[in-house]
Amino acid sequence: MKRLFSVWLLIVALLAGGAAPAGSWVDEVVMTQWSAQAAAKGKKKNKKKKHKKNKRDKKKNVSRKKNKSSNKKKKASKKHNKHSKRSAATVSSLAAIPHASHAPAHQAYQPVGNAMLRVGIPASIDNTVVNYKAMTVNFNPSLRIPNCVAYELTATMVAMTDAPDHEVRKNYNYAHDPNVRGCPQNWEYRGSGYTRGHMAPAMDMRWDKTTMAQCFMMTNMCPQEKTLNNDDWRRLEERVHRWAKRDGQLLIFTGPIMGNSRMTIGKERADIAVPEAFFKVVYAPRQQRAIAFIYPNRACPGSYRNYAVTVQEVERRTGLTFNDAIPKRQCDPMKWE
Repeated sequence: MKRLFSVWLLIVALLAGGAAPAGSWVDEVVMTQWSAQAAAKGKKKNKKKKHKKNKRDKKKNVSRKKNKSSNKKKKASKKHNKHSKRSAATVSSLAAIPHASHAPAHQAYQPVGNAMLRVGIPASIDNTVVNYKAMTVNFNPSLRIPNCVAYELTATMVAMTDAPDHEVRKNYNYAHDPNVRGCPQNWEYRGSGYTRGHMAPAMDMRWDKTTMAQCFMMTNMCPQEKTLNNDDWRRLEERVHRWAKRDGQLLIFTGPIMGNSRMTIGKERADIAVPEAFFKVVYAPRQQRAIAFIYPNRACPGSYRNYAVTVQEVERRTGLTFNDAIPKRQCDPMKWE
């Protein structure tokens, strides 16, 4: 009521062209009301400002937390990426240079002459067939050397092995194959006086990383006299390599001839058999031409012709049998010149 009365007096004064007397109780009431309203508005504004400020602060805090979390995630991600890169590099290097605990897994082997590469092994000879990507190893767990290693070599493969970007031998190490019973460790040959002689040579396998790594498996090795391995036998391998380029396709069989040899090597058990000699059977399917060689496990000077024999002679000396499609009585080095 007092408020209505004071407002009414104010309106009457204004209509009369006057003004409310200074210091009148009406002025004081109105000013008090206006002050109260202003104060109330100010409080509301302050509340709104504080509320907005609090919202902004909350948003900033949330944003800071998110940024911190994001930074942590980024750091963690960077660490993970670095670790992943290191792991990938390690895996890559292990694939290129196999070690005993990281031997490449056996892969399906289906070359053109697959059936022709099968070798008959007598039941009296301990034998495990190991199919690698580009070679079949008939491994003898008792003697801890292969009975025979067979593979196909084509002109295309030779072109790849001779290309500037071929696999480099020094990037590969000899490796134990944990999947094969009796497979030697690399170190078992040390101090024996014999080299690790490849039956399927690295020269013929450098067209692919996997084939190159697998030909360094100890399942592909025999104890070989150093001069034979580095000189005379190597020259025969180079000649066969050239023949494959010329003839388009060769099937090659290589292995040891034990004879009367009872010599063994090995760091601990000394149970790795040392062959008396080595054989190599070469067959050109397109030309229907075959030849074989037997090299004693020692220095073999002179022409490769001096060591040429028939496939039949190899079968007699080893007990192995080769596919009947291979001519077994041929022995004419001149046909291979």
